Amino acid sequence: MPRLRDILDRFRPAGAPGAAGAAGVPADRVAESTAELAPLFTALAATETECAAIRDAGRADAAKIRQTYADRADATVAAARTRTAAERATALTEITRRSDTEAADARARADREAADLRAAMAVRLPGFVDHAVALVRGFAGDADTGGSP
Repeated sequence: MPRLRDILDRFRPAGAPGAAGAAGVPADRVAESTAELAPLFTALAATETECAAIRDAGRADAAKIRQTYADRADATVAAARTRTAAERATALTEITRRSDTEAADARARADREAADLRAAMAVRLPGFVDHAVALVRGFAGDADTGGSP
């Protein structure tokens, strides 16, 4: 521990400009500071080493945690891709089933409409045939008579 006089000597001017004063040697402040702080730095060396070890351990833990969560994220992405493919297949199956059902319904409606048209045609066709035959006979009768009434 420095003595009080040594501390006060730091503030004594040495070699200041002006009138001649007592001869003195300028104080070596760097050497004095180094000598004064050396025991403190020596005492803090162990703490500094401990802090470095704690920082290194923290970095290692952080790297492990990062890797763990990166692996989890990769697994989640892989599972999502697998589920996506399965969901797409399920959706495709459902869409195909609906489309087949709609096509079958449309075919059944078309078959019913065709049957209705056939039934209507079966009812109307004999009348149309009779009418057409009458028209043709009427034209043929006009041809026989030479077109005069």
